[in-house]
Amino acid sequence: MNSSSSNRRMSDIVFFDVETTAPSPAGRWWLLEFGAILVCPRKLVEVASYETLIRPGDLSAVSRRFTDVEAIASAPTFREVADKIFDILDGRVWAGHNIQRFDCPRLREAFADIGRPAPEPAGVIDSLNVLAAEFGRRAGDLKMATLATYFGIGTQKHRSLDDARMNLEVLKHCATVLLLESSLPHAMQLAGRDGAVTRRSSTASAPAPAHHRPAMSQTKLSFTPVKAVPAPAAGTTHKSGGKRDSLGKPVGRTNATINKPAAEAATPAALSARPPRRPTAVTPFHMILRHSRAILR
Repeated sequence: MNSSSSNRRMSDIVFFDVETTAPSPAGRWWLLEFGAILVCPRKLVEVASYETLIRPGDLSAVSRRFTDVEAIASAPTFREVADKIFDILDGRVWAGHNIQRFDCPRLREAFADIGRPAPEPAGVIDSLNVLAAEFGRRAGDLKMATLATYFGIGTQKHRSLDDARMNLEVLKHCATVLLLESSLPHAMQLAGRDGAVTRRSSTASAPAPAHHRPAMSQTKLSFTPVKAVPAPAAGTTHKSGGKRDSLGKPVGRTNATINKPAAEAATPAALSARPPRRPTAVTPFHMILRHSRAILR
């Protein structure tokens, strides 16, 4: 066998299952059936399969669930199918449900009975151990029949080839659930029904406290009332113009009289028609400026 075919063989996965008799009082097991499927590791699809019944050394040990006792009686012995089983298993990755505790020891015992070395795996995938560590007890006791019912993929038939195929489908379903949970942790929270184990945290996070804007302090501004300035009497002078400087002082021409000559002022009739001027309150500009600065602070 060249290196390329050897590497390809080591990457192949073999799902297999064995059916046996019940142990004798001396602790002896007899193989009754072997079934296996060869699976492509990149696509996880079945590419080949093999199954065979095996005639035990003691037919009386055959369980009643194998109703076709005649088929068992006419089946080949393990010695006759050992070469085929060895070729399927040796150097490949082994996969199965509880194979490390049950199926692998039974196969080694069978090869030891005929004086031949047992096949050796490139690796072992025991789906019972993997699911117990990663999937948890959400599906119950993790037996193959319980897992098949949980995912709705049929009823376990306790026949080697059928159980090997069911094992592959169970792993596909479990792997899909775990992938979705890791990729979408918030969207894939399990509801806790049907014995499922939820990953949701038991303590709900407290709502964030509302942010209140502090009340703005109001500044009371002192205000100095301005007294009204009475209108000047007739004939007196005042500073003409309404312009004032930054200190509130009037600017412009002075020495203007209230009563102007008729040529320059309005006619006497017009003057008599004017209403009397009311006193006006003048707010100095520097006071307005001071109040404005206090508001801006």
